[in-house]
Amino acid sequence: MNYHIEASSVFNQDAKLHIKESIIDFGTTSKTAETLPNPAEVFLGSFAACMLKNVERFSEMLKFTYTKATLEVNAIRLDNPPRMDEVNYTLTIHSNDKSLNTSLLKKNLEKFGTIYNTVKLSCSISGTVNTVEDV
Repeated sequence: MNYHIEASSVFNQDAKLHIKESIIDFGTTSKTAETLPNPAEVFLGSFAACMLKNVERFSEMLKFTYTKATLEVNAIRLDNPPRMDEVNYTLTIHSNDKSLNTSLLKKNLEKFGTIYNTVKLSCSISGTVNTVEDV
């Protein structure tokens, strides 16, 4: 499988990712440091997107239902050399399905996630998978 994206920026303005029919703005200037995601946050967004895509995928394979999944991702960046050192996540699955096995889901997310496994090669990853009952 091959992937292709394009990106562009204009001097003293911010940048854009062009992915299929989507355009995603991200910050490259100090003017938008508080309003647009920076490259590190876009990177973590890719990690989160991979995990959430796989929740959907594994819900079918493991035969469980859920109404919503939320993910919080935190990372520690080192300055010298500049790189991500630690990534920590908390995945919460909103479900009343008693067949949902969070341990097995976590194992599959960590074993079969493309971005997860790519990131794991360069920094430590830790996380938890929780469930919350729907009301």
